Amino acid sequence: MLDEFSENGAVKAEEEFEESKMEEVEGLGLYKGNVRIVGSEEAAEEIMLLWGIQQPILSKHNVFVHQSSLQLHIDACGRCLSILQSPSSLGTPGVTGAVMWDSGVVLGKFLEHAMESETILLQGKKVVELGSGCGLVGCIAALLGADVVLTDLPDRLRLLKKNVEANLYGNVRGSATVKELTWGDNLDPDLNSPSPDFVLGSDVIYSEEAVIDLLATLLDLCGTQTTIILAGELRNDAILEYFLEAALKEFVVGCIDQEQWHPDYCSLRVVIYILVKK
Repeated sequence: MLDEFSENGAVKAEEEFEESKMEEVEGLGLYKGNVRIVGSEEAAEEIMLLWGIQQPILSKHNVFVHQSSLQLHIDACGRCLSILQSPSSLGTPGVTGAVMWDSGVVLGKFLEHAMESETILLQGKKVVELGSGCGLVGCIAALLGADVVLTDLPDRLRLLKKNVEANLYGNVRGSATVKELTWGDNLDPDLNSPSPDFVLGSDVIYSEEAVIDLLATLLDLCGTQTTIILAGELRNDAILEYFLEAALKEFVVGCIDQEQWHPDYCSLRVVIYILVKK
């Protein structure tokens, strides 16, 4: 009975997905690829679409990471990045950013692929990464030529700084600095004056309380020309719907189809959204 329900749900979701393709636009903000726009009143429909088409609970998680390892190796931008992790911190209540998740790897490789496809230009752009954690995404953005500010909570900065120093050596096209940032607090003027060209985040939508502070920070941080790119793990439909409902009041939200991701780094458990201020 469950299989029949899942199959019927998938068929219905596929039909809705085909209809939604009519809402695709070419480019949103500074991203030049195709984007499927999420309607301002369609948060619930978006959740049904994602869970119906991708069926994340049936897909393997942590395909690209090994959270029990002290070090993760990722090939990107012509070099092998060595990302230190702290697996012993994974089970500590309230501690995030101690290990890598698939969404971070997917987002980093998406940026690399988008640069090669010329749908994104990061050279010389100001980039702020929220919830940088182990720092992979910010390091890749710097290697692609961006001037990146990687941010996280105070107790996450030691590991973050280690990874930035270990991986951004020699000839780096861009630059990287690490700053403390607690979502919802007043911003350091360096972060939003001038406004960043891009704001990046992976696995930053994980609780309703965090969503409120995240959106407050995004509104303070971003100008009308800022493009936000968020990659997230599809693990809690209620929290993602809560985020989308709130975000759609202030931002135009678009979803990037997996056909535009790096072909070797796609996952049915991950989604990538683009946001720009209305």
